[in-house]
Amino acid sequence: MARRRFLALGGGLALTGSLGACASPVVSGLTGTQPDTADVIFWNLFTGGDGANMVLMEDAFRASHPGTSVEATILSWGNPYYTKLALATASGTPPDVAIAHLSRLPLLAASGLLEPVADTGVAELGVTRDRFTPAAWQKATVAGSVFAVPLDTHPFVLFYNADLARKAGLLNTAGDGLKDMRGKDDFVGALKAMKDAGAQYGAVMSITADPSTAWRCFSMVYSGLAGPVVSDSGTRITVDDAAMEESFAFLRELTSGGLMPGSLTGAGANALFSTGKAGFLFDGEWQIPSYRLIKDFRFNVVPFPALLGPKPVAYADSHALVVPRNSRRSARRTADAAAFVKSLLDNSAVWAHGGHVPAWLPTQRSRAFLDQSPQRNYVQAAFSAVYDPVAWYTGAGSDFQSTVGATIIEVLAGRMSPKSAVTAMRSDLKRYTTARPPVTMQEASR
Repeated sequence: MARRRFLALGGGLALTGSLGACASPVVSGLTGTQPDTADVIFWNLFTGGDGANMVLMEDAFRASHPGTSVEATILSWGNPYYTKLALATASGTPPDVAIAHLSRLPLLAASGLLEPVADTGVAELGVTRDRFTPAAWQKATVAGSVFAVPLDTHPFVLFYNADLARKAGLLNTAGDGLKDMRGKDDFVGALKAMKDAGAQYGAVMSITADPSTAWRCFSMVYSGLAGPVVSDSGTRITVDDAAMEESFAFLRELTSGGLMPGSLTGAGANALFSTGKAGFLFDGEWQIPSYRLIKDFRFNVVPFPALLGPKPVAYADSHALVVPRNSRRSARRTADAAAFVKSLLDNSAVWAHGGHVPAWLPTQRSRAFLDQSPQRNYVQAAFSAVYDPVAWYTGAGSDFQSTVGATIIEVLAGRMSPKSAVTAMRSDLKRYTTARPPVTMQEASR
């Protein structure tokens, strides 16, 4: 694989900078000297609570497969991780199993870095399409072939302060969820009710220096009205100008009317929500463990209702399990890798404690998951999930999200009008759609 492809996979990072910090598995991978130090070598990017949950799942595999060893290596999240994975795979010494975001999958698959799932042996263990959340499985499919086994869906969701919601009259008759909301007027009315109930703001969101969160929110709103902003594997701008302007205008209405602050850091959003000064929080479900640590703080989490379009939409991504291509991997190692993947799926109720919705339907429908609250409340978001559009430059932690998110932040802050933002967004997208892809890209199967 050409050096140019590595740079693209890593989002344009200089390899010399990332290699200096490489862990030994990557360095030895580049030289082709990495020994088979375990029966299954597993790379992931999980720290904190997710990291602790993954360790429990790894230990469960070891306990159920006492003759099979696992070596897990944790690497830096984002572009550095994908650069290192590409380098190790191209050098012929990749891990046996690795984590990848489904939003990053199209380029990984097009670059020839992954084994098709059909060749990994997991189907013989019952890992088949009908046992996964449809949206996640579809996103794992590129040009008709499946290249990843989805582990979860992690959607952008609506947190709410339960005490304020009760005071505002927003709870259902059972008191365990919100009353039905449909459309912009109901939603704006709910934010106003939170303010009337004593909150400083109806809702908060991390905005300042957080373009990825801004993009998640905007993409959710816009996707209720129109299709992807780019198509043809990211080479053509397909923006619906009217829908985009309407989406910008809706978000700006929230900040210009004082229902949301137009500029706020992540720490500020967390502080306002956790101290009862904001009724709603727009964020990813991965924030749930943090709020559980706050004494006497009662909150709940639900999917966003339909906003500008007729149906609810959830912006989302998925962690998935991939088997990097390795022509020297033995049949025994392939079988061990397949067993490891199946074990992680079977134990994904543990993974759900981090807030993620299991993509494996046997777990999603199990008592072990359904007893988890608020996780069970937003399962539907996994079925209405919209991911980043298919392109070599999109996906989790990408420069694309930083670029388009910066334009959205300008609108939220009132420094750019919705109409001007449409023009700016088209300019942002042109920067990417006119760039030469590092590999031939194909759209995901539909």
